[in-house]
Amino acid sequence: MAIGDLFTFREWDDTSWSDRAECRGLSAIFFPPAAERPQARERREAQARQVCQSCVVMFDCRDFARRNREYGFWGGESEEERHAAGFRLIAPIGVRARNIS
Repeated sequence: MAIGDLFTFREWDDTSWSDRAECRGLSAIFFPPAAERPQARERREAQARQVCQSCVVMFDCRDFARRNREYGFWGGESEEERHAAGFRLIAPIGVRARNIS
C-alpha cells in the first residue's frame, strides 16, 4: 500500500483563493507563538482582523478553516469564534485553556 492510499479519504479543497489573500506573508499575526499571553493575543488578533476586513477572499478563507478545523486566525475569526459558531477543533488549544464550552 502506497502512502498516498492512506489519505484518499480526505477530500482536498480548492485553495486557489489564497493567491488573492491580503494576509500573504503575514503569518506571524495569524498564528500564535508559543506561550503567548492573553494581552498579546488580543493585540495580534486585532491586527489580523483588520487585515481580514479588507480581504476579498475573507469568506472563502473562513469557510476553509471551518471545514478543515484549522488553528489560528482565519477569515476574520479566531479559534474561539469558530468554536462558538459550532465548528469544533479536534484539540482546541485556546478553547480548552480558557474553559469555554
